[in-house]
Amino acid sequence: MANALKLCCDVVRWFPVVFITAIVLWSYYAYVVQLCAFTVPSIAEKVVYLILYHPLLVLFMWSYGRTIMAAPGKVPRQFYLNKQDSDRLTRETNEEVQKAILMTAAKDLPIVNRTSSGLPRYCEKCKCIKPDRCHHCSVCGLCVLKMDHHCPWVNNCVGFTNYKFFVQFLGYALIYCLYVAATSVKYFISFWSGHGNRDMGKFHVLFLFFVSIMFGISLISLFGYHCYLTASNRSTLEAFRSPIFQSGPDKNGFSMGKYGNFVEVFGESKKEWFLPIFSTQRDGVSFPTRTKQANTYQTMGKTPSVGDGVNYPTRTVDLDSDGLLAERQRWMEEGGELGTGDSTGSSQQLITMSQD
Repeated sequence: MANALKLCCDVVRWFPVVFITAIVLWSYYAYVVQLCAFTVPSIAEKVVYLILYHPLLVLFMWSYGRTIMAAPGKVPRQFYLNKQDSDRLTRETNEEVQKAILMTAAKDLPIVNRTSSGLPRYCEKCKCIKPDRCHHCSVCGLCVLKMDHHCPWVNNCVGFTNYKFFVQFLGYALIYCLYVAATSVKYFISFWSGHGNRDMGKFHVLFLFFVSIMFGISLISLFGYHCYLTASNRSTLEAFRSPIFQSGPDKNGFSMGKYGNFVEVFGESKKEWFLPIFSTQRDGVSFPTRTKQANTYQTMGKTPSVGDGVNYPTRTVDLDSDGLLAERQRWMEEGGELGTGDSTGSSQQLITMSQD
């Protein structure tokens, strides 16, 4: 029963991808056949439209396919606790021993992000120390490197391995929609005003313009937002909750200037900037920071907040993967107060879980 339910969920998740693909296939027929072949009177105009249209379509679908097919960035093996340590951490009820296990496991790892208590971020589901900017995806069931979000329109996590493709997909989809709308508008107006033939093929031109405008308007804000995130070197999750360093939360902690931030995503090679080719020089684990950060976890005190003078509640396990907090909303990894209970019994339990 559980396998059948999982299979149904997997099939349903592909519906948005099938829908987008069907819309693009129909738009190809409407534009190439109904508009260019049957409606546009000038041969020269037909040729120009088609020459410009097909490269846009190829780049659009190429980047879309790469976004869908790119495997979520997996956490390297050295970040996983061995079975002995993970079992010990699960059974252990002493808070100080738990902290010691996590700090020992993370002492040689290249990480600067931490919880508000100054500890390495730990995923209880994956049994691993989280690399910087890594988060657990409840949909994929994996910790994803530099995770941005899970996008239903591509049925995939958007993160280190495919964020460049995702931004390109949004950009080329927007250009595609605006180009189709701009080249079909005069024929749409002619048909709408009652001029020209009234065969059924004209309705394709009518809906082609409407659909391209509708999708174009919706893509403007989304593409603009991710351009802003790229220029700021932030993920969607980091825009909502700043990554925590030894000095405290810093929303600009990974920002290296607009050009440096752009290169972080699109790579150094200018020839590959506009092609859906993986071109970043990073490994998805280590990232340069605006200021020099210590990567030691010998400090066990609270990490101070920045700006508002408020300290986060002390926790040692990420909320997005803590099995003890199954009733909490983990998608945006927002913290909350722990439920109250018997204070005598709770003193023997792990009560310090990470805000991040």
